[in-house]
Amino acid sequence: MRNAHKRLIQTALVVSTISLPVHGANIGVTMTSFDNPFLDILMEGMKQAEKANPDISIQFEDANLDIGRQLNQVQSFIASGVDGIVVNAVDGDTTATITQMAEEAGIPLVYVNHPPIDINMLPDNASFVGSNELDSGTLQTVEVCRLLEGKGKALVMMGPLENHAAHTRTKDIEEVLSRPECSGISIEEKQVANWSRTQAYDLMTNWITSGIEYDAVISNNDEMALGAIQAIEASGRSMDSVVIAGIDATADGLIAMQTGQLDITVFQNATKQGEVAVQSAYQMSQGESVERNIWIPFELVTPENLDQYAN
Repeated sequence: MRNAHKRLIQTALVVSTISLPVHGANIGVTMTSFDNPFLDILMEGMKQAEKANPDISIQFEDANLDIGRQLNQVQSFIASGVDGIVVNAVDGDTTATITQMAEEAGIPLVYVNHPPIDINMLPDNASFVGSNELDSGTLQTVEVCRLLEGKGKALVMMGPLENHAAHTRTKDIEEVLSRPECSGISIEEKQVANWSRTQAYDLMTNWITSGIEYDAVISNNDEMALGAIQAIEASGRSMDSVVIAGIDATADGLIAMQTGQLDITVFQNATKQGEVAVQSAYQMSQGESVERNIWIPFELVTPENLDQYAN
């Protein structure tokens, strides 16, 4: 009887051990691209959240700007039984499929930085963390208007046409320049340079070679603004005679502002977005609820307040 009682106790201990809740969370993260300075900062924020919480383990995957590849990565996350998924979407128009896959699998889903097309219809186990793009291009262009005193000729460099941020930032520019106090500024050209410094350099060089007149270059991000700066300097024009505006306040962008090349940028707190995205995925994996849309504010950066942002 004593041995039988002992076996019962051992069995009870095993059952008790098996039934203990698992608090750790394996989170799968699919990024638009690893080859992007801003997204590097976003990932760094995620890594900081992982480091701060020993219960979190992250697996990063690079979609390399490929929609199909990103969908496959989400499918692989689901098949491997991750506890949460974070998606930096290649194309917001494809996110409804991702949302449906995660919901059917019962896995918490967090979109970060690039809003999903179904942002206002996300299920209870899904959320979006980012900054309101209605503010980004608006802050940027209002300052351009102020520096040009409401008159001049502008060139606009856009991110990919299918990208929500690029689309909204460009609409912001057009909306501000339609205001009475800014309507003296005309958009001479606007073209896509795909967030790329190299493509922006080539585009700006073509504009300069074709003889287009300009007083400002308004770029959807800092990388393209930096490409424009390189081309303008290569043409021999003084940077004091043109207003250059970007968005993201990247490290290289802030250095360009310190040296007097970049006049305007807008700080998007990518580190905070990354941290909150991972924290939200973890919270949902533990049965907690989070807000459907979590907004991290944009902030205008100019030479006057640069010290608050530059390291």
